[in-house]
Amino acid sequence: MRKLKPFFPAIGVAMALMAAAIPAAAQDAKIKFTLDWKIQGVHAWYYWAQEKGYFKDEKLDVTIDQGEGSAATVTRIMAGAYQAGFGDINAIIQNAATKPGEAPVMVYMLYNRAPFALITKIDSPIKSLKDVEGKTLGSPAGAAALKVFDALAKKNGIDDKKVTWLNMAPNLQEQMLLQGQVGASAVFSATSYMNLVAQRVDPDKDIRWFYYGDYGLDLYSNGVMVSQQLLKERPQAVSGLVRAVHKAIKECAAQPDPCIDTLARNEPLINKDIEKRRLVYTMKNLMLTPEAAELGLGDVKDDRLTRSIVQLNESYGLPRNPAASEIFNRSFLPAKADRMVRAGF
Repeated sequence: MRKLKPFFPAIGVAMALMAAAIPAAAQDAKIKFTLDWKIQGVHAWYYWAQEKGYFKDEKLDVTIDQGEGSAATVTRIMAGAYQAGFGDINAIIQNAATKPGEAPVMVYMLYNRAPFALITKIDSPIKSLKDVEGKTLGSPAGAAALKVFDALAKKNGIDDKKVTWLNMAPNLQEQMLLQGQVGASAVFSATSYMNLVAQRVDPDKDIRWFYYGDYGLDLYSNGVMVSQQLLKERPQAVSGLVRAVHKAIKECAAQPDPCIDTLARNEPLINKDIEKRRLVYTMKNLMLTPEAAELGLGDVKDDRLTRSIVQLNESYGLPRNPAASEIFNRSFLPAKADRMVRAGF
């Protein structure tokens, strides 16, 4: 009896041809998403959106990678390695001023109040901002707090040529300060505050804080940004990304414990108690601000953003002032009523 030839390969070829014929718009959009830093509590909503299927519901295939600094998010996207990420709006401004049309665009603001600060030990000789002259300060190379320090220095009459910078790995920043290897560190308050707690240091009693916002820099900070290419070619993917992230943020604000549990499944080495406290600290101090209560989470005030653009230009001598619309695009935001976020803590 003649044996019948298997027909499965033919089916496989047919299915492949059918898949190739499906228009790109009907397929899930692949998005490589870069965080600003190593995985922490403030990243929990991205993993929550992924695990709950919110990205998939929006026809998105999202890959999330650890970051190297809030400013580095912008350069990663501009280099084409990532299509979206969580990073610093001030780095967008600086790049948009010099390379119009190439810098990513922010589509959802999270850190309505900038977390930039210089920290030093309470017994340090650095008792005023001016005292940093002649000292060695520390920061990771891609950190946004380092990138905007020149603006802080100019605003406060500090000779930045008298400041020496020592670059370090993000996880060594507080440790090197406590060991006296640097006189002060330029930090993200949400990150360093809880890192100090984890090292059994009281951030309020043992550390002196110089918040940039208290010294004339009224800046926005981190949010979700997308590449120019994604914005132009797949606007529906941008809308879906914003919807999924926003939905996850609302749910994590209402129930941080299961949200942190999800984060721990993706990064088992985290301390869940510390990262929950970091999430809560960040939402209370940087995200759920009076301005966010007025506008709804995710939006910005154009006049405030414009002032910050001018301020950065004056400090850096940028070739032009980008328009606020080049930096931030609110057209993908959910309705304001949906963005009035209430926390469950």
